[in-house]
Amino acid sequence: MELNGVPADRIQLSALAMTNYGHFTTMRVADGRVRGLSLHLERLSRDCRIVFGTDLDTERVRYLIRHALGERKGAATVRVTVFDPALELAHPGAAAEPHLLVTTRPAPAEALSPMRVQAARYVRERPEVKHVGLFGTIDRRRRAQLAGFDDVLFIDERSFVAEGATWNVGFFDGEHLVWPRAKVLPGVTMALLNEVHGGPVRTDPVPLRQLPGMGAAFATNAGVGVRAISAVDGVGFAEAHPILDVLRKEYADIPAQPL
Repeated sequence: MELNGVPADRIQLSALAMTNYGHFTTMRVADGRVRGLSLHLERLSRDCRIVFGTDLDTERVRYLIRHALGERKGAATVRVTVFDPALELAHPGAAAEPHLLVTTRPAPAEALSPMRVQAARYVRERPEVKHVGLFGTIDRRRRAQLAGFDDVLFIDERSFVAEGATWNVGFFDGEHLVWPRAKVLPGVTMALLNEVHGGPVRTDPVPLRQLPGMGAAFATNAGVGVRAISAVDGVGFAEAHPILDVLRKEYADIPAQPL
Protein backbone atom coordinates (compact mmCIF):
# COMPACT_ATOMS: atom_id res chain seq x y z
CA MET A 1 0.00 0.00 0.00
CA GLU A 2 1.67 3.17 -1.22
CA LEU A 3 0.56 6.80 -1.06
CA ASN A 4 2.22 8.90 -3.76
CA GLY A 5 4.87 6.22 -4.16
CA VAL A 6 5.86 5.73 -0.49
CA PRO A 7 4.38 3.53 2.25
CA ALA A 8 1.17 5.08 3.58
CA ASP A 9 0.98 5.88 7.30
CA ARG A 10 -1.96 5.60 9.69
CA ILE A 11 -2.61 9.34 9.93
CA GLN A 12 -2.80 9.77 6.15
CA LEU A 13 -5.16 6.80 5.77
CA SER A 14 -7.42 8.00 8.58
CA ALA A 15 -9.04 10.45 6.14
CA LEU A 16 -10.58 7.53 4.29
CA ALA A 17 -12.13 6.29 7.54
CA MET A 18 -13.14 9.65 8.99
CA THR A 19 -14.15 11.63 5.90
CA ASN A 20 -14.53 8.84 3.31
CA TYR A 21 -14.53 11.17 0.31
CA GLY A 22 -12.80 10.14 -2.89
CA HIS A 23 -12.99 7.88 -5.90
CA PHE A 24 -11.14 4.88 -7.33
CA THR A 25 -10.77 2.31 -10.04
CA THR A 26 -9.76 -1.33 -9.79
CA MET A 27 -7.95 -3.23 -12.53
CA ARG A 28 -6.42 -6.63 -13.16
CA VAL A 29 -2.73 -6.40 -14.05
CA ALA A 30 -1.03 -9.39 -15.65
CA ASP A 31 2.68 -9.17 -16.41
CA GLY A 32 2.58 -5.39 -16.55
CA ARG A 33 -0.42 -5.13 -18.89
CA VAL A 34 -4.08 -4.20 -18.38
CA ARG A 35 -7.13 -4.74 -20.56
CA GLY A 36 -8.82 -1.41 -20.97
CA LEU A 37 -6.06 0.58 -19.26
CA SER A 38 -6.95 3.73 -21.20
CA LEU A 39 -10.57 3.44 -20.01
CA HIS A 40 -9.48 3.06 -16.38
CA LEU A 41 -7.33 6.17 -16.71
CA GLU A 42 -10.16 8.08 -18.40
CA ARG A 43 -12.43 7.10 -15.48
CA LEU A 44 -9.94 8.38 -12.92
CA SER A 45 -9.47 11.62 -14.82
CA ARG A 46 -13.21 12.19 -15.33
CA ASP A 47 -14.11 11.36 -11.74
CA CYS A 48 -11.33 13.57 -10.38
CA ARG A 49 -12.86 16.55 -12.17
CA ILE A 50 -16.31 15.66 -10.80
CA VAL A 51 -15.24 14.90 -7.21
CA PHE A 52 -12.40 17.39 -6.72
CA GLY A 53 -12.77 19.88 -9.56
CA THR A 54 -9.22 19.36 -10.77
CA ASP A 55 -7.28 17.46 -13.42
CA LEU A 56 -5.32 14.28 -12.79
CA ASP A 57 -1.90 13.39 -14.19
CA THR A 58 -2.61 9.94 -15.66
CA GLU A 59 1.05 9.37 -16.55
CA ARG A 60 1.85 9.69 -12.86
CA VAL A 61 -0.88 7.16 -12.12
CA ARG A 62 0.81 4.69 -14.45
CA TYR A 63 4.19 5.32 -12.86
CA LEU A 64 2.83 4.80 -9.34
CA ILE A 65 1.16 1.52 -10.33
CA ARG A 66 4.42 0.25 -11.80
CA HIS A 67 6.25 1.37 -8.66
CA ALA A 68 3.80 -0.38 -6.34
CA LEU A 69 4.01 -3.63 -8.32
CA GLY A 70 7.81 -3.59 -8.47
CA GLU A 71 9.12 -6.89 -9.78
CA ARG A 72 5.89 -8.74 -9.06
CA LYS A 73 5.08 -11.40 -11.65
CA GLY A 74 1.79 -12.95 -12.65
CA ALA A 75 -1.64 -11.40 -12.06
CA ALA A 76 -2.55 -8.86 -9.42
CA THR A 77 -5.56 -6.73 -8.56
CA VAL A 78 -4.58 -3.07 -8.34
CA ARG A 79 -6.79 -0.38 -6.86
CA VAL A 80 -6.00 3.29 -7.35
CA THR A 81 -7.83 5.52 -4.86
CA VAL A 82 -7.84 9.29 -5.26
CA PHE A 83 -8.44 11.27 -2.05
CA ASP A 84 -7.13 14.25 -0.09
CA PRO A 85 -5.75 13.34 3.36
CA ALA A 86 -6.08 16.97 4.45
CA LEU A 87 -9.75 17.37 3.53
CA GLU A 88 -11.83 17.92 6.68
CA LEU A 89 -15.31 16.61 7.33
CA ALA A 90 -16.50 20.09 8.28
CA HIS A 91 -14.92 21.82 5.28
CA PRO A 92 -15.24 19.63 2.18
CA GLY A 93 -15.56 22.76 0.05
CA ALA A 94 -11.95 23.74 0.67
CA ALA A 95 -9.50 23.60 -2.22
CA ALA A 96 -8.45 19.97 -2.61
CA GLU A 97 -5.09 18.44 -3.37
CA PRO A 98 -5.81 14.86 -4.45
CA HIS A 99 -3.30 12.15 -3.52
CA LEU A 100 -2.91 8.70 -5.07
CA LEU A 101 -3.16 5.55 -2.98
CA VAL A 102 -2.18 2.35 -4.80
CA THR A 103 -2.97 -1.00 -3.22
CA THR A 104 -2.18 -4.44 -4.61
CA ARG A 105 -3.43 -7.92 -3.81
CA PRO A 106 -3.46 -11.32 -5.54
CA ALA A 107 -5.92 -11.47 -8.41
CA PRO A 108 -8.90 -13.83 -8.08
CA ALA A 109 -9.42 -16.68 -10.49
CA GLU A 110 -10.92 -15.45 -13.75
CA ALA A 111 -13.24 -18.48 -14.02
CA LEU A 112 -15.58 -18.16 -11.04
CA SER A 113 -18.63 -20.34 -10.50
CA PRO A 114 -22.07 -19.03 -11.50
CA MET A 115 -23.75 -16.93 -8.83
CA ARG A 116 -27.25 -16.53 -7.47
CA VAL A 117 -28.26 -12.95 -6.79
CA GLN A 118 -31.05 -11.26 -4.90
CA ALA A 119 -32.82 -8.22 -6.31
CA ALA A 120 -32.94 -5.23 -3.97
CA ARG A 121 -34.26 -1.70 -4.43
CA TYR A 122 -31.28 0.64 -4.25
CA VAL A 123 -29.68 3.35 -6.39
CA ARG A 124 -26.15 4.38 -5.48
CA GLU A 125 -25.40 8.04 -4.80
CA ARG A 126 -23.79 9.61 -7.88
CA PRO A 127 -23.93 6.25 -9.70
CA GLU A 128 -21.87 7.58 -12.63
CA VAL A 129 -18.87 7.99 -10.28
CA LYS A 130 -16.86 5.08 -8.86
CA HIS A 131 -16.66 6.68 -5.42
CA VAL A 132 -15.57 5.34 -2.05
CA GLY A 133 -18.99 5.73 -0.39
CA LEU A 134 -19.75 2.00 -0.26
CA PHE A 135 -21.90 1.59 2.86
CA GLY A 136 -25.19 1.18 1.03
CA THR A 137 -23.63 -1.20 -1.48
CA ILE A 138 -21.99 -3.42 1.11
CA ASP A 139 -25.08 -3.33 3.33
CA ARG A 140 -27.25 -4.70 0.49
CA ARG A 141 -24.63 -7.29 -0.39
CA ARG A 142 -24.51 -8.41 3.26
CA ARG A 143 -28.30 -8.70 3.43
CA ALA A 144 -28.32 -10.80 0.26
CA GLN A 145 -25.62 -13.13 1.56
CA LEU A 146 -27.38 -13.53 4.90
CA ALA A 147 -30.46 -14.56 2.90
CA GLY A 148 -28.43 -17.30 1.18
CA PHE A 149 -27.48 -15.56 -2.08
CA ASP A 150 -24.03 -14.84 -3.47
CA ASP A 151 -24.57 -11.17 -4.23
CA VAL A 152 -27.11 -8.44 -4.85
CA LEU A 153 -28.64 -6.94 -8.00
CA PHE A 154 -29.92 -3.38 -7.69
CA ILE A 155 -33.30 -2.41 -9.08
CA ASP A 156 -34.83 1.07 -8.99
CA GLU A 157 -38.09 2.19 -7.38
CA ARG A 158 -40.04 1.01 -10.45
CA SER A 159 -38.41 -2.45 -10.35
CA PHE A 160 -36.20 -1.84 -13.38
CA VAL A 161 -32.83 -3.58 -13.32
CA ALA A 162 -29.77 -1.35 -12.86
CA GLU A 163 -26.45 -2.92 -11.81
CA GLY A 164 -24.78 -5.27 -9.37
CA ALA A 165 -22.94 -4.30 -6.21
CA THR A 166 -19.54 -4.11 -7.94
CA TRP A 167 -20.38 -5.20 -11.46
CA ASN A 168 -22.51 -4.45 -14.48
CA VAL A 169 -25.22 -6.88 -15.46
CA GLY A 170 -26.06 -8.03 -18.96
CA PHE A 171 -28.58 -10.39 -20.51
CA PHE A 172 -29.05 -12.35 -23.74
CA ASP A 173 -32.55 -12.40 -25.19
CA GLY A 174 -31.84 -15.01 -27.85
CA GLU A 175 -30.55 -12.50 -30.38
CA HIS A 176 -29.16 -9.41 -28.65
CA LEU A 177 -26.86 -8.64 -25.78
CA VAL A 178 -29.03 -6.46 -23.56
CA TRP A 179 -27.63 -3.88 -21.13
CA PRO A 180 -30.08 -2.14 -18.79
CA ARG A 181 -30.71 1.52 -19.53
CA ALA A 182 -30.48 2.87 -16.00
CA LYS A 183 -28.43 5.03 -13.65
CA VAL A 184 -25.31 2.87 -13.40
CA LEU A 185 -21.54 3.08 -13.30
CA PRO A 186 -20.29 2.77 -16.91
CA GLY A 187 -18.08 -0.29 -16.55
CA VAL A 188 -14.77 -0.80 -18.34
CA THR A 189 -15.46 -4.46 -19.13
CA MET A 190 -18.92 -3.63 -20.44
CA ALA A 191 -17.45 -0.95 -22.70
CA LEU A 192 -14.79 -3.33 -24.03
CA LEU A 193 -17.35 -6.03 -24.82
CA ASN A 194 -19.50 -3.51 -26.65
CA GLU A 195 -16.50 -2.68 -28.85
CA VAL A 196 -15.64 -6.28 -29.81
CA HIS A 197 -18.89 -8.24 -29.67
CA GLY A 198 -19.75 -9.72 -33.04
CA GLY A 199 -23.50 -9.80 -32.53
CA PRO A 200 -26.20 -7.19 -32.03
CA VAL A 201 -26.24 -5.17 -28.81
CA ARG A 202 -28.97 -2.99 -27.37
CA THR A 203 -29.40 -0.85 -24.26
CA ASP A 204 -32.99 -0.77 -23.06
CA PRO A 205 -34.97 -0.57 -19.84
CA VAL A 206 -35.15 -4.07 -18.31
CA PRO A 207 -38.13 -4.57 -15.98
CA LEU A 208 -37.61 -7.27 -13.37
CA ARG A 209 -40.79 -8.97 -14.62
CA GLN A 210 -39.18 -9.56 -18.04
CA LEU A 211 -36.24 -11.61 -16.73
CA PRO A 212 -37.98 -14.98 -17.28
CA GLY A 213 -37.82 -14.24 -21.02
CA MET A 214 -34.02 -13.89 -21.04
CA GLY A 215 -31.89 -16.85 -22.09
CA ALA A 216 -28.79 -15.93 -20.09
CA ALA A 217 -27.59 -13.44 -17.51
CA PHE A 218 -24.06 -12.46 -16.61
CA ALA A 219 -21.97 -10.06 -14.57
CA THR A 220 -18.96 -8.13 -15.87
CA ASN A 221 -16.12 -6.37 -14.12
CA ALA A 222 -12.39 -5.93 -14.56
CA GLY A 223 -11.51 -8.49 -11.92
CA VAL A 224 -13.21 -11.55 -13.40
CA GLY A 225 -14.29 -10.55 -16.90
CA VAL A 226 -17.58 -12.38 -17.56
CA ARG A 227 -19.30 -14.41 -14.82
CA ALA A 228 -22.51 -16.37 -15.29
CA ILE A 229 -25.56 -15.56 -13.19
CA SER A 230 -27.56 -18.70 -12.51
CA ALA A 231 -30.55 -17.01 -10.86
CA VAL A 232 -32.08 -13.68 -9.90
CA ASP A 233 -34.35 -14.39 -6.96
CA GLY A 234 -36.35 -17.39 -8.20
CA VAL A 235 -35.73 -16.86 -11.93
CA GLY A 236 -33.14 -19.29 -13.27
CA PHE A 237 -30.79 -18.90 -16.25
CA ALA A 238 -28.67 -21.34 -18.24
CA GLU A 239 -25.27 -21.54 -16.54
CA ALA A 240 -23.52 -22.87 -19.66
CA HIS A 241 -25.29 -20.90 -22.37
CA PRO A 242 -23.13 -20.67 -25.54
CA ILE A 243 -23.24 -16.85 -25.45
CA LEU A 244 -21.18 -16.92 -22.24
CA ASP A 245 -18.34 -18.77 -23.98
CA VAL A 246 -18.53 -16.30 -26.87
CA LEU A 247 -18.25 -13.33 -24.54
CA ARG A 248 -15.40 -14.86 -22.54
CA LYS A 249 -13.42 -15.54 -25.68
CA GLU A 250 -14.08 -12.07 -27.08
CA TYR A 251 -12.92 -10.56 -23.81
CA ALA A 252 -9.84 -12.79 -23.55
CA ASP A 253 -8.80 -11.86 -27.09
CA ILE A 254 -8.73 -8.11 -26.33
CA PRO A 255 -5.08 -6.98 -26.34
CA ALA A 256 -3.94 -5.71 -22.95
CA GLN A 257 -2.18 -2.35 -22.81
CA PRO A 258 1.24 -1.94 -21.20
CA LEU A 259 1.57 0.11 -18.03
